[in-house]
Amino acid sequence: MSIFKSICTITFTIFTLLITTNITTSAETTSTIDINEYTQAMQPGWNLGNTYDAVGTDETAWGNPFVTKKLIDTIASEGFNSIRIPITFDQRMSDAPDYTIDEEFLSRVEQTINWSLDAGMHVMINVHHDSWIWLESGMVNDHDATVARYEAIWTQLSQRFKDYPVELMFESINEPRFSTPSDEESQQFINELNDIFYDVVRQSGGKNDIRPLVLPTHHTASDQGKLDALATYIEQLHDPNIIATVHYYGFWPFSVNIAGHTRFDQATKDEIHQVFDRVHDTFTKNGIPVVIGEFGLLGFDRHTGVIQQGEKLKFFEHMIHYAQQKELVHMLWDNGQHLNRTTHEWQDEELFSMMQTSWSTRSAHVHDNFIYLKQNNEIGAHAIPIMLNGTTFDKMVMNDTELTEGVDYTFADSTVTFSASFLSTLMNDNDIGIIETVTLHFSDGFTWDIDIISYTTPLLQDTTGTTKEFLIPTAFNGDQLATMEAYYADGTNAGPQNWTGFKEFDYTFSPNYENGTIRIQENFFKETEDEEIVLTFHFWSGEQITYYIEKSGDQVIGRATDQPIETPTKPSTPSEPSANDDNSVDKTPEDTNNNDSNPLANTVTDDTPLNNEENGSTLPNTATSMFAYILIGLLVISIGFITMFIAKKRKISLE
Repeated sequence: MSIFKSICTITFTIFTLLITTNITTSAETTSTIDINEYTQAMQPGWNLGNTYDAVGTDETAWGNPFVTKKLIDTIASEGFNSIRIPITFDQRMSDAPDYTIDEEFLSRVEQTINWSLDAGMHVMINVHHDSWIWLESGMVNDHDATVARYEAIWTQLSQRFKDYPVELMFESINEPRFSTPSDEESQQFINELNDIFYDVVRQSGGKNDIRPLVLPTHHTASDQGKLDALATYIEQLHDPNIIATVHYYGFWPFSVNIAGHTRFDQATKDEIHQVFDRVHDTFTKNGIPVVIGEFGLLGFDRHTGVIQQGEKLKFFEHMIHYAQQKELVHMLWDNGQHLNRTTHEWQDEELFSMMQTSWSTRSAHVHDNFIYLKQNNEIGAHAIPIMLNGTTFDKMVMNDTELTEGVDYTFADSTVTFSASFLSTLMNDNDIGIIETVTLHFSDGFTWDIDIISYTTPLLQDTTGTTKEFLIPTAFNGDQLATMEAYYADGTNAGPQNWTGFKEFDYTFSPNYENGTIRIQENFFKETEDEEIVLTFHFWSGEQITYYIEKSGDQVIGRATDQPIETPTKPSTPSEPSANDDNSVDKTPEDTNNNDSNPLANTVTDDTPLNNEENGSTLPNTATSMFAYILIGLLVISIGFITMFIAKKRKISLE
């Protein structure tokens, strides 16, 4: 009996040890994270922008449809391994003292988080536009209430998601900024909010003690002072599960197309290197992982055509490559301008193809993704330099047929040269625009399309308008607009951002190729004087067209020649005609040319004769009166006949 008891005791002890060991091992597994492996598993990422962060009644307030599981599954299937879900709480929570977040709204957010986790993605949520809606001024002007509201948000979020897997991470605040006179004071507010965020999350139980937390720099900017301030703060936490975040929208002049930076030039490339080097050396090199929480081009906020297609592709290829080289996770900012959230198709398939390719390999850069051939001009050979980026040139294809090297083109010294004979065979006097597309293939990476374009010099016409609505009728003739310069007659820069003569694309001017117009935006006229302005439009073919405008109050007239501008005579108040005023015509240019459907219709200006007096073909007044009386008589007779006919028909019908 004692032997049996001893055996039982030993067995129970061993069983207990095994269970204890297993529990300890399991606990250790769930209580530690390799934060660098964690962040690299997030690569690449995507933003669900302008949805739960939209300021309005619901997630559709800024034009996007309701989020669906299919949308989230599409993002995951396209190769994105993480999703950032920006959230604005401002109008979706009660007043003090509870600051309760709307349950219906929070349930929608939670549903999207669940879909994202189920799709295998890491998920990041944050406090988004609240940063400028109430935190920016509130921290200065209503400090205690602002802090209490911010704390209430993270208290509720921490409790709700504390048992969620660690693949869900929290970002304290988006692009923090404050109404303070110095960066130092702003950084103090950021540190205070991050203290609240950190303490609330870490003390809320569940998996929140190890959940990765994402902390931003001031403005999520990347100048060295702001990077150092965040690095110092993170170091004093002594917490291995912290991720730093910055945003990146490129070299600003290129990013919005201003100051003549229409190309992905060396300055744009250097800025990528300098920023990512600073971020890497401050954080990643020292064991603190970094997520570029948003990236793109600022011009995309207006539309994706602000940057020329080939230059845009080169920027994304190089930026993604260098971010990955520096071990920085990149998350594409998409507010609906990239993935169509209804059709689930990419608005720009070529751009997405370049991004997707860049996640795993490098691609060559062609200097131009176009060749402009001017009609009626002699056609010569055309050379396009190529930066191979470690690839080798393979072949050239047009209409599924491989072109012949040495006949159609040559390749030497990293330059492809199209032969004059090949280009000549493509030209047709009746064709304007893209006449063929040739595809360049390389040993790896992206295949580049080169559009061969037939064009003639663009033509701009005289017109009139207002500062709110000024459209220049334009025959683009196959060409496309690159940029615009604006100067006063004395040579000084005109318009907004007058440190440069080259104006910001779309903000100050915008081409419409379908309607055949160039709009000069109201933004431009708000910052111009009432005097003559000389505009120079630069086209991608190399053509430059000069155009002249003059603003007088809210009225604007424009002309395509350098002849002096005459201010239009305003219609006078109707009065008794004088003895010498029998042939006067009281009509404004707008009255004579109201042809919205054809912007290239002739525009009548003040020096355009409204009749043919100068040619001696105007009818005398007596003849004009006689014809008028005859026409009236014929009209009366016609009405009589019609009346009789109707009456007779009615009589027959009644019988």
